[in-house]
Amino acid sequence: MSFPALFLTLACLPGPAPCPPLPQEDAQVADERPEVKALLGELDTHVKAKGEEDEAAISVLDKLVLEFPTSGPKDRLSIVKACGDCFDVKRTKELEEGVPDARLYQAAAVSLGYMGPESVKPLTALIGDKSHRKNQTLQVKLTLSLGKTKSPEAVKTLMGLLKHKDAPMQSAGAEALANYSDAPEATRKLVFEELLRTMMDQKTRKDTSPADQEVQERWNIISGPIIETLQKLTGLAESDPDKWQRWWNDNKKKSWETKAG
Repeated sequence: MSFPALFLTLACLPGPAPCPPLPQEDAQVADERPEVKALLGELDTHVKAKGEEDEAAISVLDKLVLEFPTSGPKDRLSIVKACGDCFDVKRTKELEEGVPDARLYQAAAVSLGYMGPESVKPLTALIGDKSHRKNQTLQVKLTLSLGKTKSPEAVKTLMGLLKHKDAPMQSAGAEALANYSDAPEATRKLVFEELLRTMMDQKTRKDTSPADQEVQERWNIISGPIIETLQKLTGLAESDPDKWQRWWNDNKKKSWETKAG
C-alpha cells in the first residue's frame, strides 16, 4: 500500500498519524486545478456507493490532504466542503455486531484537522451534531482536529467542552487546547484559567466523595490531559494540582516570559 493510501487508514487507529507536507509559501499557488477537480469527483463517486467503496474514498481523502496545503482559496474551500459532505451520507453497515462502520467519518474528521482555518466552521458544527453525537470516538476525533487547526475561532468551542457531561469529551477538549501553546499570552491565560478551574472543581469532588466511582473515574480521565496542557501552555513541568493553583495565583497578572515549546 502506498503512503497516501495508508495515511488516513492509520489516522483512524490509535497513535499519531504522519503529517502532510507544509505549504510552499514562495511558490505561485494555482487555483481550480483540474487534478483537484478530478479527485473531488472521484471522492463523490466512492462516497455515494452506500459504503461499498469507503476504503477507496478514504484513499482519495489521503490525496486531498496532501493537495490542500498548496491549493488556492477556491480549491481549499471545495476540498473542505467535500470532506464535510462525507458526514451527510448514512452508513448502516457494521464492522461487527453493534459496531457501525464509521471509518469514512473518522477519516474525514482527521482530514479536516489539516485544513484550517477553512475547516473550523464545519468541525465546530459537527461537534455535538445530532446525527453523530452518539459516536463518542468520532466526537473525540473531531475535537482533536478542531484543536489542530490552531484557529482563534476554535478556542471558545474547545473551552466549552471542558463542561461536557461526558469525561472523554472533557479530556479531548483539554488535549486539543494544548495546540495553543504558541498563542498570544492573553489567550493562553484565558485557556489556563478555565483548565485550572475544571481540574480543581473535579479534584474537590474527588476528595470529598472517595466512594463515588463516577467522580473518581472522571478525575482519572481528565486530570492527565489537563495537566499536560497546563505544562505546554506555560513551559513548566509541574504536575501537582495544588501547586498549579498557587502558581496561577502568583502569576496570573504577571507577564509569562516562558512559553511552552
